[in-house]
Order: sequence, then C-alpha cells, then structure tokens
Amino acid sequence: MKNIFDRVSAQCSEIVTKNYSTSFSLGIRTLDRNYRDPIYAIYGFVRLADEIVDSFHDYDKPSLLAKFRRDCMEAIEFRISLNPILNAFQQVVHKFNIKMELINLFLKSMEMDLQKEEYTPEKYEQYILGSAQVVGLMCLHVFVNGDETSYQKLKEPAMKLGAAFQKVNFLRDLKADYFLLNRSYFPGVNLSAFSEQEKLMIQQQITEDFDASLKGILQLPKSSRKGVYLAYVYYRALFEKIKKKSATQIMDRRIRISNMHKFALMCGSWVQGK
Repeated sequence: MKNIFDRVSAQCSEIVTKNYSTSFSLGIRTLDRNYRDPIYAIYGFVRLADEIVDSFHDYDKPSLLAKFRRDCMEAIEFRISLNPILNAFQQVVHKFNIKMELINLFLKSMEMDLQKEEYTPEKYEQYILGSAQVVGLMCLHVFVNGDETSYQKLKEPAMKLGAAFQKVNFLRDLKADYFLLNRSYFPGVNLSAFSEQEKLMIQQQITEDFDASLKGILQLPKSSRKGVYLAYVYYRALFEKIKKKSATQIMDRRIRISNMHKFALMCGSWVQGK
C-alpha cells in the first residue's frame, strides 16, 4: 500500500516548511487540520524550486531546474514520484483541481531568475504573476476545497495578496538580491542609488495591493480565514517596519520580525479572526 509513503511524503513537506519559514509555519497551524498537509505540500514544492535558483550556486542551476520541471510533470502525470516533496504536491494538484497553467507559470518565473537581467514593467508583472500570485492561487484552490465558483470569486484578491507579499519580500531582500544575486526586480529603479522617492513609489503599490486583498480574506471559509489573515498581519507588520527605515538602511541590511513579535502577531490575529 502506498499510504505509508504518502504519509512520509507529507511529513517531508512539513519538515521543509518548518525549517525554512517560521512565519509560514505559524500561519499553517491556524488552518483547519484538513488543509495543513496540502499547504505544506505546496510550500515544499515552491521552496525546492526557489532553493535551486537562490542557493545552489556551486551547481548547474539550469540543469537542476529543468530536471525538477520534468520530475514535476511526470509526478502529476503518473500520480507518484520517488521525490517525496513532488509526491505530496501531485496529490494536492489532483485533489484540489490545481490548474497546470499555474504550475507552469511558477516554474517559468523560476527560470527567469536564472537570466540575471533587470526587469522591464512587462517582465516585472510576469514575474510577480508567476512567483507569487499563482502560488496564492494554488493555496486558494485548497482553501475553497477545489470549488471553481468560489475560486473565481476570490481569485483577484488572492492575486493582490500574493503580489503584496512578494513586493514586501523584494524590499526586505534588496541588499541580497542586488549585491549577491545580481537581481533588480523593480523596473526603472536604480538600486545603485536607491532614493526615498523610489521607495515611496513602491510602498504605495504595496499599500494598494494589501488594501485590495483584505476584502477577499474576510470572505474565505472559516477553516482557512485565520491562517491567511495571520500571514496578512505578519507581512503588514513587516511592511510597516520597512516603511520606517530609510532607503539607505534598506540597502544596508535585511529587515526582520523577531520570533517573539511573530508569536504576538499570531495571538492577536487569532483573536481578531475568530
């Protein structure tokens, strides 16, 4: 019986999530138990691809990513993979009707990270769609239990929330992306002389995305609303902290939220989201 391997696969995805993201793990804990393993599986899939392009500098990244894509497609086609992360992910794809278009858009955005180029407005929007918005849509498929009507109703705010999260990540990681990975995501922004005016422009975009997403969060089923709201509260708090820093300070160091602060946010959002 394959159920033992499936259980081990789910546990592997959970281990990956808990080791790579304290904040995401805290949010998953507030979800209905039926949704925790599927979201762990989505995070595990996304994290493996992200690690290839962001961390495996001493290896052939294009070949590794191409193999990961092939393995993913085969896992979905044959409904099994000896890679436990992909085995868990393919189950979620089938159970919650996650569209192949979303998976391909995500993998395309990971391929874009290998190009080492500055982003035009068009490529920036394409990257945001593939790297963040479609991940939110994968999770939305789980949160609405694969129901297409509910999915279409909440699709737009889910995309706005994913965009807000990714843009906050971009601001938080400006130093590492620019100096270590040679990446510049914000179109028309000169990171070698990052200005307060440019920072304010980006912050306005993020504020608009956050505001547009909140209405959708409040319409989610109770089984997932608290977890998503916690993620919203965490990223909003991180954003507010970034807003208080100067453009120079952001380029100088990575802005973080302490684990104690994360715990406090979790408690506060649980009360508000009840």
